[in-house]
Amino acid sequence: MYEAEFDGRGGRIRWTEANGGGGGADSAHPVTVYVHGLGAMSAVYHAHVAAHPALSDRRSLFVDLPGHGISDRPADFGYTLEDHADALADALDTAAVSGARVVGHGMGGAVSVVLAHRRPDLVSGLVLTEANLDPAPPPTAGSSSIAAYTEEEFFKGGGFDRILRRFGPTWAATMRLADPLALHRSATGLVRGTDPTVRRMLLGSPADRRYIQGTLSGELPGAAELTAAGVRVIQAPGAGHNVMFDRPDVLVAAVVGDTV
Repeated sequence: MYEAEFDGRGGRIRWTEANGGGGGADSAHPVTVYVHGLGAMSAVYHAHVAAHPALSDRRSLFVDLPGHGISDRPADFGYTLEDHADALADALDTAAVSGARVVGHGMGGAVSVVLAHRRPDLVSGLVLTEANLDPAPPPTAGSSSIAAYTEEEFFKGGGFDRILRRFGPTWAATMRLADPLALHRSATGLVRGTDPTVRRMLLGSPADRRYIQGTLSGELPGAAELTAAGVRVIQAPGAGHNVMFDRPDVLVAAVVGDTV
């Protein structure tokens, strides 16, 4: 386990690594950085992907964003998308990583795009699995459901427990390890979005960009505009939001760079 200070007050962002014998200065492959979604943990969602024979020779970092997993959860931190991206940058700087291929899921995908926008030196490629590109997700989305509570209602009024029950045991397994205050602020930041939007940042990014959409999640809004801007939009047949569980082969191929 590794760590880096991210808030100037001793808060630590932490990650685990699989070296794989690759990803160094002489490696043919960039370091791969995995970033989880809202209420999740990176290794839980991505370790099996990184262990695939096509990827197992690469240096892989599994980063838990502030307030999630093994990272610290300071009560005076903002947990906006920009805050998370800056903390992720602190982790990569400490790990001596640049030009990484960043694999981000949901909120982690949005954070990865913001990172590429703010620190393009750190990111050579983006592989996004159903990343949040726009503010104000549908009311049924997990982030919107969490942000519908006030911070006080969610943190002290039973909102956190109701959300755990509503979205079932799989997501609850990692969400219950997140700090409720950090979870609410992260969801609120995701719903509020960024200026410019994550979509606009992605459209203008010089990084190699791949976006995976599960077919069970419906059509990707604005797919034609993304494609026209050079973003490779990949369909994952039979997959829902958690593409890495439903169709890990599609995600592996996108990270490797193969045709899917």
